[in-house]
Amino acid sequence: MRTTATIGRIAAPLVVAAVLAGCSAGSTGTAAPTTTVTVFAAASMKTTFTTLGANFEAAHPGVRVTFNFAGSQALAEQITQGAAADVFASANAANMTTVTAAGLAAAEPTTYATNQLEIAVPPDNPAGISGWKDLTKKGLKLVVCAPAVPCGAATVTIEQATKTTLAPVSEEQAVTDVLAKVQAGEADAGLVYRTDVIAAGATVKGIPFDESSKAINSNAIVALKTGSQQQLGQAFVDLVLSDAGQQVLAKAGFGPTS
Repeated sequence: MRTTATIGRIAAPLVVAAVLAGCSAGSTGTAAPTTTVTVFAAASMKTTFTTLGANFEAAHPGVRVTFNFAGSQALAEQITQGAAADVFASANAANMTTVTAAGLAAAEPTTYATNQLEIAVPPDNPAGISGWKDLTKKGLKLVVCAPAVPCGAATVTIEQATKTTLAPVSEEQAVTDVLAKVQAGEADAGLVYRTDVIAAGATVKGIPFDESSKAINSNAIVALKTGSQQQLGQAFVDLVLSDAGQQVLAKAGFGPTS
């Protein structure tokens, strides 16, 4: 019969083995990330920033990047109303000014890319759109961004510069919503960014137009005071501004900053 002492001698090594096994499992890097960096970014940045977020996580083990993609004006409003974010990337300067004027930026904003509008139509282009002037056709189902959204403000700027008046059937709160309506066949044409056309691939056809040069948006980015990871937020900003980050942006169709 085994005595209590014998059982103790057998159990002790098992306990040690279990503890070592637990330590080994923790050292393999399978534990869930404990630090989160929150990035508020313009809807037009979804594809590129998702890629950059994955690159950032790979370079910072144990860190997870979460994104809030929406219209820049909505993001700026959320931030000024107290939303916690470590980084804000706007599709234009005006909405960045809203955040900096509130004293919420941890540094000076930096322009990281430029972008301009392009006409998106269904692949078969049923309305026969070939340029800006065609957007005034009677009966055309045109979708644009609302004027408060950067892509909508750019549309208004072009209208004013060309003395053109458009009659859209819908004004959306994000450029991705405009694109989605064209992709779904709910619109004959939509005004989106050229980067959105590239990201959409064969689901739409892009039609560049010379008038778009009258409203080139400057995308700005900054680390914020509102989040809990200001240092990591700045590190993400640095990645976007780095040569590697700029290559990702250029591949997506974003223009240079100068």
